[in-house]
Amino acid sequence: MDYDFAILDFSDDLEDAVARRRGWIGSVLRGFREDRPEDELIDRWVRHYRADHVIVRGAWLPEGEFGAGPMPVATYASFDKTLNAGRELLPLRMITDVTTSATHRRKGLLRRLIEDDLTDAVAAGVPMAALTASEATIYGRWGFGPATLRTGVEVDTTPGFALRSFTDTGRVELVEPAEAWQYVKPVFDTFHARQRGSVEWPSPYEDMHTGAFDFNSGGANKKIRAAVHLDASGQVDGFVLFKHGEDYSIKIDEMVALTPEAQLAFWSFLAHTDRIKKVTFNLFHPDDPLVWALTDMNRVKTTEIEEFLWLRLLDVPRCLVARPWAADGTVVLEVDDAQGHAAGRFEVTTRDGAAEVSPTDAPADVRLSAETLASLYLSAVEVARLHHAGRLEGTDEAVARLAAMAELSEPAYNLTGF
Repeated sequence: MDYDFAILDFSDDLEDAVARRRGWIGSVLRGFREDRPEDELIDRWVRHYRADHVIVRGAWLPEGEFGAGPMPVATYASFDKTLNAGRELLPLRMITDVTTSATHRRKGLLRRLIEDDLTDAVAAGVPMAALTASEATIYGRWGFGPATLRTGVEVDTTPGFALRSFTDTGRVELVEPAEAWQYVKPVFDTFHARQRGSVEWPSPYEDMHTGAFDFNSGGANKKIRAAVHLDASGQVDGFVLFKHGEDYSIKIDEMVALTPEAQLAFWSFLAHTDRIKKVTFNLFHPDDPLVWALTDMNRVKTTEIEEFLWLRLLDVPRCLVARPWAADGTVVLEVDDAQGHAAGRFEVTTRDGAAEVSPTDAPADVRLSAETLASLYLSAVEVARLHHAGRLEGTDEAVARLAAMAELSEPAYNLTGF
């Protein structure tokens, strides 16, 4: 069957275009097993897509085929923001809303959509692509590798919860979510500029974090609460967004603190809220001081560890120069890439934390796939571990040299799902 592949213009308000974009949104929700869209959801979706200049792709049944109409059988969207690579904010092609109808699987639809988009990103000079995957077995074939991990924790806040010697020179204040946004967004922007691995927020985060709209329920989020931390001078240096749950619990949606003091102040505030027995958070910062600040470290239980941000290098020299390096050295990497974007042999020379990268014909020291290189990019996994797993080839000496150069002590961290 010859499918009709097209890019939708979400700024087009003519009747046929409006019907097609409504059908496209309906197909996305059907693919993720969500309810059919109401008008308000569609209006907000369109507004956010316009704000983020989203490229909206899809595959439709050709006119005259049974089932043809405004709803596509495959959907795909992407837009450009930034990734904090460590030395700079790197342009990033962010991929979202990927679905294929259950009745049109294994027809090459996703392959066509994703490869067209990655080719477009390369032509536009975007060096990196990213997504957050709902299934971990799909995207490796296109060179994506898990690059950050998401850790979930449950904190026991029953009587006896105590920090060893914490004194807050500032204070925590509850603020209505809509009013908090003027502080939340600048704090996140500061965090994004300093936190390696962070991805810039897309437009819908304002609706989600102010409670104006919940894209899961299709209406205002009446449960979300907000608190900010003010330092000793009265400047806001952190925020926490949370909901009260069943069984005397609190679920943190988002927490960003620009100082360890603000981080511990939020934990103390949440833990000492009346009648709260546990606090959960599924994006626990790997450098959060809570565990070692507690008088009883066993009050923090890890409940899950999953891959979160998936990266895909499109311009290897550009990406490797944008990240920091731990030791001086030289290594020749050979990258295998079925799509060709990252394929080649590259000499990487590092000095004083920076790299020079250039194509070379010299013999390779280490050979790896684009998928494996993506997983190594933010230093979420050790080089030796991937070597032992059969994910990269090289002598023990070459692998150790790459590890010394590439592995970073400060962990990467990302809060942004999309």
